[in-house]
Amino acid sequence: MRTWQVGDVMTTDVATVEAATPYRRIVDVLIRRGVSAVPVVDSFRRVLGVVSEADLLHKVERAGQPDERRIFTGRRRRTAREKAGAQVAEELMTAPAVTTYPHATLAAAARLMDREAVKRLPVLDDLGRLVGIVTRSDLLRVHLRTDAEIREDVVQEVLRRVLAVRDGLVTVRVRDGEVTLDGRLDRRSAVDLAGRLAGQVSGVVVVHNAIGYDVDDTTLMELDLVHATPVA
Repeated sequence: MRTWQVGDVMTTDVATVEAATPYRRIVDVLIRRGVSAVPVVDSFRRVLGVVSEADLLHKVERAGQPDERRIFTGRRRRTAREKAGAQVAEELMTAPAVTTYPHATLAAAARLMDREAVKRLPVLDDLGRLVGIVTRSDLLRVHLRTDAEIREDVVQEVLRRVLAVRDGLVTVRVRDGEVTLDGRLDRRSAVDLAGRLAGQVSGVVVVHNAIGYDVDDTTLMELDLVHATPVA
């Protein structure tokens, strides 16, 4: 069962700058393209780092302030001072960049953004070259799928292809991304699997699993495991 990947939602027309791009030129690119950050790339489109609005604002924040030197300076203050005096992308960028790949799942990309506290991920091909960029808002696009598209995936991919459920045994209703499963199957394990797989369909917000079952085979499987466990 295929779920949406980074390659499905990323932007491929990526605004970039080079290591030697001057400060004013970077500001111009951000404003003209309507983006909040740009990857810094070399001649082979390998990503060296990322320059964001936050990196550029240090110069604005410290404008007109004396360059105070302290014996003991925290890392954050030292970085801010260095970037306030930076003139080109290589000095301004945050490196190394946190990156991902087109085949990464949206969930994996979201977890990476959260863990690394970043708002966007440059996307690299298998040779490490920039092929796109994905932002937090891009990841949310999966929830713009229509209810009809989601229902089609649940019916075709989950019920028919994976579980081989005959038509008419399970009904699927989708409203605002919420999936409701109803009907009856022979085994509880099949009911549980239907609910789990439906929850993995791209765009699903939550699954309400109301499918009934004839046999609780999960209990039988637990008993089999107990009997199969050797006694010490």
